[in-house]
Amino acid sequence: MKKIITLIALFVVVISSAQTQFEQGMTKAFGLWKEGKTAEASALFERIASADKTSWLPNYYVAMVNATAVFAEKDKTKIDALLTKAQDALDIELIKDQNNAELYALQALIYTGYVVADPMTNGMKYSAKVMEAYAKGKAIDPNNPRIVFGEADYQIGGAKWTGVDTKPLCAQVDKAIELFATFKPETPFSPKWGLDRALEVQKTCK
Repeated sequence: MKKIITLIALFVVVISSAQTQFEQGMTKAFGLWKEGKTAEASALFERIASADKTSWLPNYYVAMVNATAVFAEKDKTKIDALLTKAQDALDIELIKDQNNAELYALQALIYTGYVVADPMTNGMKYSAKVMEAYAKGKAIDPNNPRIVFGEADYQIGGAKWTGVDTKPLCAQVDKAIELFATFKPETPFSPKWGLDRALEVQKTCK
């Protein structure tokens, strides 16, 4: 009986220390990202992902770190490398789970990166893919604020070329801000980004 109790105790210690390592690693990676150390943050998220195959979050943030870096990058070779890295990391999680709206919000962001990097070449090719990714996310969770806002934001951005009426889109931005207010992330590391950008867009709408 003592042996069993000892084994259970050891098992609990191993689990709790693994969780602590995961949490410590994630916190450190977020810290690096906040400091603007994109490559270091991405590398650390990758190491966490290879050590913990159960959580989708490390690969999600590998994709997120690289996808968002694109919007501040001018070198096309670097942009392609960042977006490829982002897509590869996201694909790992999309293969495992096609029922996670957050993954599709991020997929849309990666496609948007291609459009922003080279609108003339990629606009036609990727715009439909952006909208398709948002549609998939919306089918899973119509009240995900990143899906609702991202879809509206993308269309507002393209309105000067498409001539689409932005009033209904601005109403969607307002709706997304309300959804951000009530959104509860599942874990401390779950996605919760997007509100700042939504508030910026809301100002331009008004």
